[in-house]
Amino acid sequence: MGSAQLITRFGDNAAGLSKETLEELNRVYRPLSFAERIRRVYEDFPPDRVMVTSSFAATSAYFLHIISTIRPEQPVHFIDTGYHFADTLKYRDYLVEKFGLNVVDVTPDPDHHQVSQENRMWETDPDLCCQVNKVNPLEEAKENYDLWISSLMGWQTEHRAGLEVFEERRGMIKFNPMIDVTKEQRDAYIKEHDLPFHPLVTQGYDSIGCSHCTFKGEGREGRWKGNQKTECGIHM
Repeated sequence: MGSAQLITRFGDNAAGLSKETLEELNRVYRPLSFAERIRRVYEDFPPDRVMVTSSFAATSAYFLHIISTIRPEQPVHFIDTGYHFADTLKYRDYLVEKFGLNVVDVTPDPDHHQVSQENRMWETDPDLCCQVNKVNPLEEAKENYDLWISSLMGWQTEHRAGLEVFEERRGMIKFNPMIDVTKEQRDAYIKEHDLPFHPLVTQGYDSIGCSHCTFKGEGREGRWKGNQKTECGIHM
C-alpha cells in the first residue's frame, strides 16, 4: 500500500497517524532523495496543512532553495527571538528576495521576552530562555498544521543522528527529509547552485543561533559554549 493510500484512511487528520503508518511512511520515503521526499510529501499530505520552518542560519539557503522550487507559495516560519545577529536578519531578507520566499515571523510574547531581557535569562537559565523565546511561540504557530518540515541533518548532533524521516513529535508529524544528507552532499549542492552562506560562516561560525549564545567553532561546538546544552528545544 502506498503512503497516499495510508494517509487517506485517516482523512485530513494527519496528526492521528498510527505508529504502523509512520513506519510505513518511513519505509516508502527512505529510499527517496531529499528533493523527491519533499515533492512527494505535498502529494501525500494536504499542502495547506504543511508547516516549514527555517532559522536562516549557516546554510539555510540549501533547504530553502529546494522548498522554493517545489512549492514557491509555501509559508516559511521564522522564529524571531529578538536576539538574532543583525547579519542573520540581513541574510533572511536577502534570501526572501532571491528565492521569492513567503516568510512568516513568529515572535515571543512581548512581556515574557522582556522578562528574559531583564533577567539576562540566556546566562541565568538558557533552557528557559529558549522555552520563552523559541519553543512556546512555535508551539502556538504549529496549532494550524498537521505536518512540520524541518531541515535537520543527522551528522549535526547525537540527538539528530537517531531521528527518522518521519516521527511523531508532541502530537504532530515531524518530517525530516534531510536527515541522512551528508555534509559533503550539502556542500556539493550549495556549490553547484552557487548558493550563499550566512555571512558569519566566513568568520568561523559553523552553527548560528541567537547572538548571546553563539560563538565561533566547528559544528555545534559554538552553541551554548560552556554547558552541556546542544539543542534549543524545538526539535526535542
